[in-house]
Amino acid sequence: MKLSSNRPGLLAGLAAIVLLAAGCQSMQPAGTSPAANASANAAPFPLTKDEQAAMTPQQALAELRDGNARFVAGQPRVRDYSMEVKASAGGQYPLAVVLSCIDSRQPMEIILDQGIGNIFSTREAGNVLDDDVLGGIEFACKVSGAKLIAVIGHSNCGAIKGAVDNVELGNLTGLLARIKPAVDQVPDDGSPRTSKNAAFVDKVAEANVRLVMQQIRERSPILRDMLDHGQIALVGGMYDLTTGQVHFYDN
Repeated sequence: MKLSSNRPGLLAGLAAIVLLAAGCQSMQPAGTSPAANASANAAPFPLTKDEQAAMTPQQALAELRDGNARFVAGQPRVRDYSMEVKASAGGQYPLAVVLSCIDSRQPMEIILDQGIGNIFSTREAGNVLDDDVLGGIEFACKVSGAKLIAVIGHSNCGAIKGAVDNVELGNLTGLLARIKPAVDQVPDDGSPRTSKNAAFVDKVAEANVRLVMQQIRERSPILRDMLDHGQIALVGGMYDLTTGQVHFYDN
């Protein structure tokens, strides 16, 4: 009988405990839930001007390598894109400029696990180089301070296949003509030199990346001077559509 007579007080006490717990949770700062606080994988804000200036080309490349490793492992950084928009609205200080193919399966910001404001992304079928693309790269490095130029092709590239098979189609004809010198650079080993030979296509894609790297250095005195003085670096690579991995060339 004594227990039942105190039941209202017991319920009141339990209610107070629940309210206290709720109050403690509400005291968490906005945007910092316990789960978020416990996450060591939260993305940092875009680089500041000072952080970009202090970064070396080698560090920029390491960040791209690490980002792709996170992507392949299925452990990309947790991003608040709304905050990244606000943090980068006043200025942009990307670590690199990436020239890649227009292929829909090669979105570089995702593949390299980079958020808003982290990289300049230039996309063209077959990652070919023309004066406009080259001017954009010059802007990215000389004006906006990017420390790395990355030219990244990909496996099973449709533009490479078109160049290999001598496709002619409207304005695409001129674009594919820029890739054909890379076709000639692949030694003839007796295997079919057609788009049906996947290994040959990928060899041409790699040769094309290296050709574009050479063209960047030869056709831009601005970038060549920055490269010679170690202010920026130039790297090539290939993206594997099957594995999601970017293989960066050592030289």
